[in-house]
Amino acid sequence: MSETRLITSVAEIELRRYPVRKQELLRAWDAADEYLLHKLSQQNLPQQQTLIVNDSFGALAVALHQLSPVVWSDSWLAHQALRENLRRNACDPESVRILPSTHTPDESPALVLLKVPKSLAFFEDQLIRLKPLLTQHSRVLVGGMVKTMPSSLWKMLERIIGPTETSLAQKKARLIEVSVDPKLPLPENPYPKRWSLEGTAFEIINQSNVFSREHLDIGTRLLLQHLPQTEGRREIIDLGCGNGVLGLMAAQQNPEAKLYFVDESYMAIASTRANTQQLDASLQCAEFHLGNGLAEFDKDAAGLILCNPPFHQSHAIGASVALSMFEQSARVLCDGGELWVVGNRHLDYHFKLRRWFNSVDVVASNKKFVILRAIL
Repeated sequence: MSETRLITSVAEIELRRYPVRKQELLRAWDAADEYLLHKLSQQNLPQQQTLIVNDSFGALAVALHQLSPVVWSDSWLAHQALRENLRRNACDPESVRILPSTHTPDESPALVLLKVPKSLAFFEDQLIRLKPLLTQHSRVLVGGMVKTMPSSLWKMLERIIGPTETSLAQKKARLIEVSVDPKLPLPENPYPKRWSLEGTAFEIINQSNVFSREHLDIGTRLLLQHLPQTEGRREIIDLGCGNGVLGLMAAQQNPEAKLYFVDESYMAIASTRANTQQLDASLQCAEFHLGNGLAEFDKDAAGLILCNPPFHQSHAIGASVALSMFEQSARVLCDGGELWVVGNRHLDYHFKLRRWFNSVDVVASNKKFVILRAIL
């Protein structure tokens, strides 16, 4: 089991990842969280507005809840983890204001704590949106693991916010203190991105934290070439929908289908909503679900699920998210229902799917990807 007690000079708190899994091997915080909290413990904490950005499971917000921070990120799961960890530590849930990535903070923060996200495009978007709120007196601290902090990160901070001063690494984590330069010109925000979906009239809209921002990814491209034929009134789920391309093309193929788009990213759902608006009005029979996969869906809710599962949660790489999606799909599909999955060949999803499905067939493959059809 993983360690669940975070002990720092700021606070001692109990933390769990979300969703809680049996025999969890990963902690709900990293060394960069510890480093940020240690840095803050050496100085007077501000009594004015504090903004915490990309707090994965609430380590920073729970430890600093007495500051009544605003917590800003793109992950519904991260926000739910924060709520659960506040409750777990008997903290007032009203002490923290949760803000999704699709909104922009509306108050000038005295202190900004930024965790480096997996996507630097998303980070750039956040910095550009944040810069107008900052003054020369705002304190900006950036924390991350060294392996997730390329040299372009410093250039981005200095281009958008101002000069940087970098700490020595501790436990493979690093801090950057950024001085706000009000004279720096604010760059034009290049997000969301727009690109044409080949062979169609669709212009795909991608928010900054959505996978495949500038073109169709090769895994989805392969699945689109072998999209299952559907007829009549069917319930189809695009699970982990991202920009919604799979469901979009399924709706185009079957005008009578009821589509459900599911993701835990606020930006993914926003992108999908925008993209489905391009469908003919008669095809726009869709629902959008932000949350923990299919946890809120009933049994027998669908006959077909399309999925290009992620193999990471934030910076942590592993199969746990995909396995959860497979297990949920087996519960939600009706008898004889099908889950179509595209994934990297080396992930061996065909062996894993046999835990829950009666048969698993290879539909198509190339040197890198494989499409699997799992049938209940």
